[in-house]
Amino acid sequence: MGKFRIELSLQPKTTSIFFLSLVSIVLAFLCSSLIFWFYRVSPWEAYTVFFRGAFGSWYALSETFKRMIPLLLVGVGLSLSFRAQVLNIGAEGQILLGAIAASWVALFSGVPPFLMLPAMFILGFLAGAGWALVPAVLKVRFAVNEVLSSLMLNYVAFNVVLYLIGGPWKGKGVRGFTYTDTFPEAGWLGTIGGTRVPYFTLIVGLLVAVMGYFFLKKATLGFELRIVGSSPKTAQLLGVSEGRITLLVMFLSGGLAGFAGVGEVAGIHHLLRHPSHISLGYGYTGIIVAWLARANPLATIVTAFLFGALISGGDALKVSLGIPFQVVSVLNGLILLFLISTEILSRYRIVWSSSGGVEN
Repeated sequence: MGKFRIELSLQPKTTSIFFLSLVSIVLAFLCSSLIFWFYRVSPWEAYTVFFRGAFGSWYALSETFKRMIPLLLVGVGLSLSFRAQVLNIGAEGQILLGAIAASWVALFSGVPPFLMLPAMFILGFLAGAGWALVPAVLKVRFAVNEVLSSLMLNYVAFNVVLYLIGGPWKGKGVRGFTYTDTFPEAGWLGTIGGTRVPYFTLIVGLLVAVMGYFFLKKATLGFELRIVGSSPKTAQLLGVSEGRITLLVMFLSGGLAGFAGVGEVAGIHHLLRHPSHISLGYGYTGIIVAWLARANPLATIVTAFLFGALISGGDALKVSLGIPFQVVSVLNGLILLFLISTEILSRYRIVWSSSGGVEN
């Protein structure tokens, strides 16, 4: 007779990773049913409203794509960072720095109209990258934990936006809620007809995901990045500079987050407003997007779409059933909790051995 045994797998199978990720999502949705019962709402009704709000019409689907774009850009950048074992938790602040830079170009720089959008994206990318380089330099030069330093900078960026929109950049004649003047139309991104989906940032996000995948798989620098992330000692023996890789991935991930911030103010809002409206927690949700994709830039296309649906479906829950939007944050947290909890399982496999010792 044969028997089963469990053994350690040095290279987890893609099927195992996919299955455990799916299990994590299902468990998170099941646990969130308790929240719906607390609000005296049938989980079946809540999930019906949720899926209709995310996929039930062309408008709903377009809103999902709109939310997907910043998550995709942030997720690709964080995938590169996480592959090098550099934990950039500051994407939220980097999004806001990109939005600030773009707003300055649109409102105060005086650049010619035909140069406005290119200047907004270039400066926004550099602003996000520069903000990310602060914790990167602190890590490389002074061994400061990048998790703490990048996280704290999120709150600095948040308050910088509040200061600007309530002070020197406050729009003329604004009462109540504070925000800047509207950008000139030269600083507006075009959208797919009948939707609020900026086609430029959508195309860039998809291209960046593909390029990020081939960068990791084919480029020499991508190989060095993976070596640093998997075995720092091996990287040292090969002469690969861990500090250089840290600076590189923080620059790229911060820059892509800043690029996403430009897309939000240029493609959606057309002004700088309260930071919680510019970014609906995209920087934090992007961490889960990258984690669920197992730091695979190409897979972030799928995971970013999934979490874009979570956000747009959460909007529907709030409007139709009066359930607080924060329920989506709880669901995101549950998904991350179950992903972390099942991570160890992906490193093992079940093997069937026949009586003769032959494995199947």
